[in-house]
Amino acid sequence: MRFKILDAIRGKSELPTAKLDRLFAISTASITLEANLGLSPAGAAGICLKPIESSRYEAARAEIEDLLSYGARETGTKYRVEKDEYRYLWVVLEDPDFDDLVANVHLVSTTMIEHGFGEQLLCALYRFRGRNGPVYWIYSFKGGAYYPFVPLEGHQRDNSSEFRLRSVMEPELPVEKDLEKWYPLWGIPL
Repeated sequence: MRFKILDAIRGKSELPTAKLDRLFAISTASITLEANLGLSPAGAAGICLKPIESSRYEAARAEIEDLLSYGARETGTKYRVEKDEYRYLWVVLEDPDFDDLVANVHLVSTTMIEHGFGEQLLCALYRFRGRNGPVYWIYSFKGGAYYPFVPLEGHQRDNSSEFRLRSVMEPELPVEKDLEKWYPLWGIPL
């Protein structure tokens, strides 16, 4: 308890473990997305991190890359770490096995939290193939919930499709109820 008080004073906090467990909900929801909505997993997922400069952060990043490299030998999951045009750091994962993607997203998230960088976790996202282009399900680490993002050309989004996705998937996924927290992500590197 003493350390949690010190962490709070220093502005450090941990994401509750229960919220990380919600990451796995997308695994079973992907079946409904495909069967009922025609959205198939596109074999790509990512985690967006707010970068910071510190040796502890670099140690966490090195451990994540070591774990992913080891996992790649076991599961065949390809990965890369890159910065987007807004200078956010992305761990991009590619694997035709959707469950492997979900497990690797959880692995990276857990490692960041164990190193004290839970606050740096912004979101995880999973790409699906839709009839009219990509559809993303975004998991907000702070809110512990998912929301759909259907981008269109010209930095527009298909709100009606997003609302339809929400209504169909609410029974299976923890969906963010506050629509103002459905942030669009432009320049996604996957």
